[in-house]
Amino acid sequence: MPIHPTAIVQDGAKLGADVSVGPFSLIGPDVVIGDGCVIGERVSVVGRSTLGRKCRLYAGASVGADPQDLKFGGEDTEVIVGDRTVIREYATVNKGTAGGGGVTRIGSDCMLMAYTHVAHDCILEDRVLMANVATLAGHVLVERGAIISGLAAVHHFGTVGRQAFISGLAKCTRDAPPYMITDGNPARVRGVNIVGLQRSGVSREAIAALRQSCRLLYHSALSQEVAKERIVAEGLDQHAEVKYLLEFLARTEAGNLGRGREAIRKAHGPSEVAEHERAE
Repeated sequence: MPIHPTAIVQDGAKLGADVSVGPFSLIGPDVVIGDGCVIGERVSVVGRSTLGRKCRLYAGASVGADPQDLKFGGEDTEVIVGDRTVIREYATVNKGTAGGGGVTRIGSDCMLMAYTHVAHDCILEDRVLMANVATLAGHVLVERGAIISGLAAVHHFGTVGRQAFISGLAKCTRDAPPYMITDGNPARVRGVNIVGLQRSGVSREAIAALRQSCRLLYHSALSQEVAKERIVAEGLDQHAEVKYLLEFLARTEAGNLGRGREAIRKAHGPSEVAEHERAE
């Protein structure tokens, strides 16, 4: 187990097989690190943090520090990171709060590029990519396969849908629909994430249905309700991707100011948001 002599691994930390820890790094006493992880130089993994197998943390990364939330009172909360996730230079992942479910969760096969920030109580599903300096406020949900480009920011309690693409510098104060490209300040839907969908193996027919749905919803004179009726009438919702898009939009509309997670918070209380979504 190659631990650099200048690294500090505090008593109680649990390190799996073939873990390496670089110079001047700090591993706290309540940390669990899975097999094959590589912890670079000047990395801080503290609090009750768990890393899955074969994660890689680069210089200056910080995982498990206290949330930047004035309501935080030192409660026992945690960070959980899945397998094979990469956290690049000076990225920060803060632990959860009691008012938000108590956990910040990052899935497997994610990449957080340099200087990205994942705030308290965020949930990132598998294969999420955040480019340099992208920022998530607290309680954000990023669904699987989504890409958030450099310097983009997502408002607290926002949701970024499956395989969505957020363009650089975007200001997302509302939910970003799945499979769509969202861009601008304020952000709005520009089109379908065709390249991402093709790379993930979505059929040509489903992509065509999403493109027609996008035209009706965002690039026509129709209201959202009428556009949805047209989508159903034309049978576009027979494709699973279009069906999920409509379900996502229904949750968004039920929320506050275009954020569906706000609806869950209102119905269940802030401490049950994350648990409710995991149950769903």
